[in-house]
Amino acid sequence: MILSSIRNFRLTASFIAGALLAGPLGWAAVEAAPAPVETSKPAPPAHQPVFEYKLPDFGDASYHSAVEQMLQEFEKKSGHQLVPGVKKKVGLKIYADSGPGLATPFPLIHAVIEALQKRGYTKENIFLVGLNPLRLRLTGFLPSFASGVGPFDGHPLFVLESGKFYDSSWFYDSPLPSRFDPVMNEQAVKIAAGGKKNTTTEEDRKSFLATPLFIEADFWINLPVYTDHPVLGINGALVNATLWNASNTFRFFKSPATAPAAVAEMAAIPELREGWALTLVSLQLYQFIGGPYFNSLYSISEPRLWLSADPVLLDSLMLDRLNAARKRTGFDPIESEESRMLDFAQQLGVGYRDTAKVEWIKVGQP
Repeated sequence: MILSSIRNFRLTASFIAGALLAGPLGWAAVEAAPAPVETSKPAPPAHQPVFEYKLPDFGDASYHSAVEQMLQEFEKKSGHQLVPGVKKKVGLKIYADSGPGLATPFPLIHAVIEALQKRGYTKENIFLVGLNPLRLRLTGFLPSFASGVGPFDGHPLFVLESGKFYDSSWFYDSPLPSRFDPVMNEQAVKIAAGGKKNTTTEEDRKSFLATPLFIEADFWINLPVYTDHPVLGINGALVNATLWNASNTFRFFKSPATAPAAVAEMAAIPELREGWALTLVSLQLYQFIGGPYFNSLYSISEPRLWLSADPVLLDSLMLDRLNAARKRTGFDPIESEESRMLDFAQQLGVGYRDTAKVEWIKVGQP
C-alpha cells in the first residue's frame, strides 16, 4: 500500500515539476516504478482557517494558556480530536537549524507537551524530531556534556543526522549531485549511503525522509521558526517539514532550479500529509533578511501565535510580513520568482497562497 501510494504520487509530482522546471523529480521506492500512465492533479484541499492568539508576554504561563485555547478551538473547528490513536505516540518537528538565538521557543514546546498530556499522551510517547546534533546542542535541545540534563528529559529526541531514523524504502530521487557542497555535505552524503564514505551515483541521488513522524506517530505537529532564504525565498513551515526533515538535502539549498519543486513534492507525500495535523508557530522571533543563519540585527519580535493546517498559507502570510519589514528597512522584497516553492505546493494540493481570503479566528479575544 505504501509503495503504491509513492508510485501514484511520483507520477503526479513528476508531471507538474517537469512541466514547470523541465526536470522531473519525484518520490521513488526500492522497486522499479511502473511505466508512466495518465494521471490527474490531486484534489485541492479544503480551505483552512488561521488561528491567532495575541500573547501578553513570552512567559511559560502565557504560552500554556494560549496553546490550550488554540488547540481547543482547532479541535472544535476541524472536528478532529488530538487524542491517542492506535499508535499512541505523537511527534513534534522542532527547528534549531539557524543556530543559537533562533529556534523553536522552549515555552511553546512545553505548552504543546502539556496540552498533549492533558489529552491522554504519556510523557515517553511524545517525541521530538530535530536534524543536526551540533545545532541541537548549541540551541539547548540536547543536554550539555557537563550536566547531562536536558530541557525535555523523558521525551525521546530523534536526531536525524545520526542516520538511525531513515527507511531505505522511503527516499526522494533527484539528479542534483549530493556533493554540490563537498565540505558541508560530506556527513549527509555518508548518511544517505548508509555510512559509506565512497558513494555511487545512485546513492548520491537519494534523500531519505525521517520515518518516525509518519510511521510511528498517530499524528505530528510542525513547530517551525521563520527566516528568509536565499534559494527558497522563505524558510518556515514547508521547509521544516521537508528539507530539514530528511537526509542529503544540502544540495537543494544551493539549487534555485530544483529546490522549490523538491520542497513541494516532499510536502505532498500522502502519508506525510495524512499525519501532519497542524503547524503552530510563534512570532516571538523571526528574521527578514540574511537567513537562515541568525542575525539579531534583522530580527523582529511580535507577541503572536499562529496555528493552521495549511502550511502554504502560513508561509505566504509570513512572506508578506518579511517583505513589509524589508521595505521598511530599505531592502528589496522577496520576489514571486524567488518563492516559486509556494506556487508548486499549491499546485500539488498542499495548501493555498491567497492571503486575501484568509479566514482568521481570533482566539482569546473578545
